[in-house]
Amino acid sequence: MAPTDAAMPEASLLVVDDEPNIRELLSASLRFVGFKVVSAATGADALAAVAKERPDLVVLDVMLPDMTGFAVVRRLREEPGGGPGPDHLPVLFLTAKDGVDDKISGLTAGGDDYVTKPFSLEELIARIRAILRRTGGPSGEGRLVAGDLELDPVGHQVLRAGRPVSLSPTEFKLLAYLMTNADRVVSKPQILEHVWAYDFGGDHSIVESYISYVRRKVDSGADGAPKLIHTVRGIGYVLRRPQS
Repeated sequence: MAPTDAAMPEASLLVVDDEPNIRELLSASLRFVGFKVVSAATGADALAAVAKERPDLVVLDVMLPDMTGFAVVRRLREEPGGGPGPDHLPVLFLTAKDGVDDKISGLTAGGDDYVTKPFSLEELIARIRAILRRTGGPSGEGRLVAGDLELDPVGHQVLRAGRPVSLSPTEFKLLAYLMTNADRVVSKPQILEHVWAYDFGGDHSIVESYISYVRRKVDSGADGAPKLIHTVRGIGYVLRRPQS
């Protein structure tokens, strides 16, 4: 594949891995296919690079010499920010572990996807592009409203009864999908297809986990307001508008 025009990078990436060979190979390969790439070898360097470079996505190794990749993401999510800042920064974890529990741990920490070493460069690039597509905001959609819940895809903001709700990029995409299909039951395979843009080999526990996270943030702090996100046993999930 020929490299794309260097003056118009597809996106800006931060590659974080403490192994020089992997870091250099990933950086060179991603530049070749059209991305702008900066790199870091430690968690502290990664946090500094995010603040300085403001990348569109981070490719982050879980095992770093000074802190885990999970800790890096938690630190990023704790930092104040708006627009394309750390609250909305997509993260793709790289790890040698492939158990479902490890996957869920990474996604719970605030990651958006999870690739197991060893991996093919083609797969990694496809995953990066899938994340960028789905975290770029639902194209063509205006503000979505369900009762006192509002979602602004352009400003990447969610409000419940006027109060901001902080969501990771994937949580935001999931809520947008539920709100777009308000009062319609959607199945786990449909959610995998539309939110993740591919499936996890039938691993529906990822959907269950993310529904739980979004429900906790949207419904649990609603101060007596009606619950919006419901499980339809054996079928899927639905966001129901409150009855007026």
